[in-house]
Amino acid sequence: MENGVIIPKHIGFIVDGNRRWARERNLPTLEGHRKGFSKVEKVATKMIERGVSFVSFYLFSTENWNRSEEEVSYLMDLLLKNAKRMSKKFRKENIRCVIMGRKDPAPENVLLALQKLEEETKNGERGTVAICFNYGGQWEIADAMTKILEESRKNPEKYNKITPEIVTKNLYHPEVPPCDLIVRTSGEERISGFQLWRASYSEFLFLKKYFPSITEKDCEKILDEFATRSRRFGK
Repeated sequence: MENGVIIPKHIGFIVDGNRRWARERNLPTLEGHRKGFSKVEKVATKMIERGVSFVSFYLFSTENWNRSEEEVSYLMDLLLKNAKRMSKKFRKENIRCVIMGRKDPAPENVLLALQKLEEETKNGERGTVAICFNYGGQWEIADAMTKILEESRKNPEKYNKITPEIVTKNLYHPEVPPCDLIVRTSGEERISGFQLWRASYSEFLFLKKYFPSITEKDCEKILDEFATRSRRFGK
C-alpha cells in the first residue's frame, strides 16, 4: 500500500502487439520487437518505483520457436545485445533480474548472457524483474512435477503426497509470488499459457494499446485500475 492506495506485489505482463505496432507504421515487423523490448526496463523501473516488488514479462514462449527463422534469430540477437545494457541499468537501480523458462533449445550464447544478467544483478534489493524466456506455463508445472518425482525416488517419505505447497516450491524461481495482476497488451483477451500456476487468483487487465506504445501514464492507469478491484480469494 502506498499513501493509502493498494499496490500489487506482482504484476505480470503478456507482451503483445509488437509486430502489429510496426505494420501500422509501415515499418519492418522486426522493428516492433526492438521497440517493444526497449519498453521492458522502462515499465519495470516505473512499476518498482511505485512500490511493486515483482514485475514479470512474457517475452518468448516455448511455442515462439515455430516462428520464421529470421524472426527467431533477430529476437535472440536482441536478447544478446540488451542483456548487458539491462544488467547495467538494473544494477544502477538496485533491481534484481531472474530468468524463468527452459534451457532447451535456446542457443548457448543466449543462455550464458542471461545467466550473467542474473548473476550480476542478484544483490538487487529494490525489486525483482522476471524475464520469461522460452517459457510455457504447462512446461513450468510439468518441470516442477519432474523435479518432485526425481526427489521422491530419493526420499519417498517426504513426497508421499503432493500438495500445492510442494508444487509451488518446485516452480521456476519459487520465490516469485502469485500474480496479483496480469496485463495483456494489444487487445487480445487470452492468457497464452502465462504464469498458469501463479494466475489462480490473478486480476486481469486487457489493454487495446500495443506494448511498444505503453507509457508511464499507462503504468499509472494500470495501478489505479488495480486499486479499484475487490479481491475475495473465494471468500
